[in-house]
Amino acid sequence: MIEKLRARAWNPGLRFDTAEVPLAWIEEQFGRRHLERVHRQRVPCNSHRTIGLKAQTEEVSGYFADAPRGPLFPPATPREIESAERTIGRPLPELLRRVYTEVGDGGFGPDTGLASLTSVRRAPGHLTDWPCAVQEHERGRRAGLPASWLYLADAGCTVEWHVSLLAADNPVLLVDADGWAPGRGEGPHDGIRRAVASLRQWLWDWAEFGDVRAEELGLARPR
Repeated sequence: MIEKLRARAWNPGLRFDTAEVPLAWIEEQFGRRHLERVHRQRVPCNSHRTIGLKAQTEEVSGYFADAPRGPLFPPATPREIESAERTIGRPLPELLRRVYTEVGDGGFGPDTGLASLTSVRRAPGHLTDWPCAVQEHERGRRAGLPASWLYLADAGCTVEWHVSLLAADNPVLLVDADGWAPGRGEGPHDGIRRAVASLRQWLWDWAEFGDVRAEELGLARPR
């Protein structure tokens, strides 16, 4: 699995669910009519000069064919892992530890990609640091989330991916921060929108270009 994750994470056209391609390049390579068709299929983009397209499209594959391979952020060091675990108060699952130390310190994966374990990562061209899982974990605890849930990635709007550090097989939870209200007697578990049975399954689905949101599973309440 680590090799599969590395192969996708180190490819700049595949490390996220979408990639941005310059409009001018698409028009030059495929023609104006093709560009107009692509415009109708686009996903949200950050610039009027680029367009966000799903990974594995011919435009993305072509544009990034000769791009250098490598992680967006270098793998975390054992010392960085240990520092994160001390702050979180729990050890990371062995698989997650390997992902961070053998693939990269975040910067790839479902939706917006895995958060880093350190607070000093910044992607090229970005004005702010990459999300830090340790800092997000502390924020989540203050908001009332269980200390055993570790933030993995933002999933858009008020929805986030978390992994349970205590439940068997470390299920991954899609949690809506606005999906529960303590004033109504609700707790964080009421905000769970989807649950993938294990961290391994979640990572495997992404590595195989599957949809990590495809199936909602009925699980015991993860701790």
